[in-house]
Amino acid sequence: MRRPMVAGNWKMHGTRATNKALLNELQQRISEDWAIDIAVFPPFVYISDVLRIVEGEAIAVGAQNVSAEAPGAFTGEVAAAMLKDLGCTHVIVGHSERRRLYGEDDGVVARKFAAVLAAKMTPVLCVGETLEERDANQTQAVVARQLDAVLRMSGIASLAKAIIAYEPVWAIGTGRNATPEQAQTVHSYLRGLVCAQDATIGGQLRILYGGSVKAANAAELFAQTDVDGGLIGGASLSADEFERICAAAAAQQ
Repeated sequence: MRRPMVAGNWKMHGTRATNKALLNELQQRISEDWAIDIAVFPPFVYISDVLRIVEGEAIAVGAQNVSAEAPGAFTGEVAAAMLKDLGCTHVIVGHSERRRLYGEDDGVVARKFAAVLAAKMTPVLCVGETLEERDANQTQAVVARQLDAVLRMSGIASLAKAIIAYEPVWAIGTGRNATPEQAQTVHSYLRGLVCAQDATIGGQLRILYGGSVKAANAAELFAQTDVDGGLIGGASLSADEFERICAAAAAQQ
């Protein structure tokens, strides 16, 4: 059975004080009996602080973004090797906000994915369609294209060391989420694409759902056969909400 994961993407939120308060409360709420993985993805400037706060706790720390380049003359960028040096274990690549707001195409995402792997961290590859693409029945074509760009560069074996997050763009930060059945359909399709190349890797691959996940809908989403947890946005900024989402994931075990 695949081990569920609940990951909190804090986006551009937080202060040193609020981050510490949130994590301290989470540490008190997390149960040692939960057979799940928990991770948080703070903004770059708070990663070191967060790592210190959660040291020795069952909370992994990752980054929300990374440069595709090796260390060098790239002002304002952060290399994968630097994140590894800090103690990060995971990095989000291909989030729809990076694709849409900062023009990161499939090729750039594939290079970032490869950079994270080369630094011996776990890439969390985000894929997903816009509302227009869903209405045009292009969901499968879009997520297949986004996945294929990574596979062409890094190969199917790379997914043995990665996580996929399906995030329908129309459900991110909108309060509107895919129904459990819609999420399961896309997760099953993605798993099938991987299994067609390597059944073992496809069966073991964790595919998270992201898109307005909250305590009220987490259990139903996580009950789906191919939904292995969630990449949580706004709800991860509330200790109560995040704890209840984690508990919903743990209840599936």
